[in-house]
Amino acid sequence: MKLPVSTEWLLHCAATLAQLEPGVTASAAQLAEYFDLPAPYLAKQLQTLVRAGVLVATTGPRGGFRLGRPAAEITLLQIVEAVDGASSPYECREIRQRGRGALPPQDCQDMCVLARKMADAHEAWRRSLGGESLADILATLPASAPARTRSRLAASGSSRSS
Repeated sequence: MKLPVSTEWLLHCAATLAQLEPGVTASAAQLAEYFDLPAPYLAKQLQTLVRAGVLVATTGPRGGFRLGRPAAEITLLQIVEAVDGASSPYECREIRQRGRGALPPQDCQDMCVLARKMADAHEAWRRSLGGESLADILATLPASAPARTRSRLAASGSSRSS
């Protein structure tokens, strides 16, 4: 499975926003500079997290993005699905019933074993990401990381309190 590059961007942006003090926002431009990403495209992608309720966006000179709920309530799965959707990357087209190797219909009453294994793998992946919150990620960072992040974001355009 290959996820869009914006998935990585938004996972990192959400983890970065989770390191800010409550009520403090960061603009798309600040985040883009922080990660050396194209600001207009990042701003558009951040809106997908706003629509999913992961982030809140405020407008105006002190506007920006902040978490839409506590970091412990935002899972990696919610972020990934906001970007890429929830559907399985594997689609069984029942080729076992086509061509010279076609199985008889009575042998295809149950789900294809390969489709079942792929569905099981997808569900395990979803469970794994669904069991990890932004708070869990923050807990693995060095103790100095949040202060460093806040300092560097502020240097790139002053983080804002809303």
